[in-house]
Amino acid sequence: MIDLHYWPTPNGHKVTLFLEETGLPYRIHLVDIGKGAQFEPAFLKIAPNNRMPAIVDHAPADGGAPVSLFESGAILLYLAEKTGRFLPGDLRGRTETLQWLFWQMGGLGPMLGQNHHFSQYAPEKIPYAVDRYVKETNRLYGVLDRRLADREFVAGADYTIADMAAYPWIVPWEKQGQNLDDHPHLKRWLEAIAERPATQAAYAKAVEVNPSYGQPMSEDAKKVMFGQNAANAKR
Repeated sequence: MIDLHYWPTPNGHKVTLFLEETGLPYRIHLVDIGKGAQFEPAFLKIAPNNRMPAIVDHAPADGGAPVSLFESGAILLYLAEKTGRFLPGDLRGRTETLQWLFWQMGGLGPMLGQNHHFSQYAPEKIPYAVDRYVKETNRLYGVLDRRLADREFVAGADYTIADMAAYPWIVPWEKQGQNLDDHPHLKRWLEAIAERPATQAAYAKAVEVNPSYGQPMSEDAKKVMFGQNAANAKR
């Protein structure tokens, strides 16, 4: 059994996408980030960066004590190695997948996250900041669109953890100030993944656990979410 510490954010969706694809047994432990649950001591024990998702695998491959992990990319890699799925076993296929997984972790996620912050959540709309991250989002969409021009999925013919990592960050493309018609290969890829039964099951979890999913963030939640530092984060 895997305990998934989860809230329906792009990074949270990555893990439910994998778990629904593989059918691994899991139970969700809600981490309501709008109420500060990510700063609670019990959560910090497994996620010291006070970000979700995190997992605890009670049946690790070595048969030993439970394994806990934070960071969504590390979780996807761990689960792929645990199950032998969605990560090619050959050297070249594995390398292709991992470099695009790390591209998402190091570029696509952080830059689109800043797009979300300055365009959706910042108390003051700063034109330079919004323009900076909307343009960088557009550049990254272009990188992914070119990558998908001659292959079905990010790493080649097969669906992998690289796709699972990138997909949830592209889903809110309208809020990111993008037009998918400008990126036809990316649009085709997005629509194909959306049709997968596991994707639909994973996103159904979002509404199930948070009936306000997709609604604007409250001002109280923004105060909890933004502006934390080492001195005022709960310990």
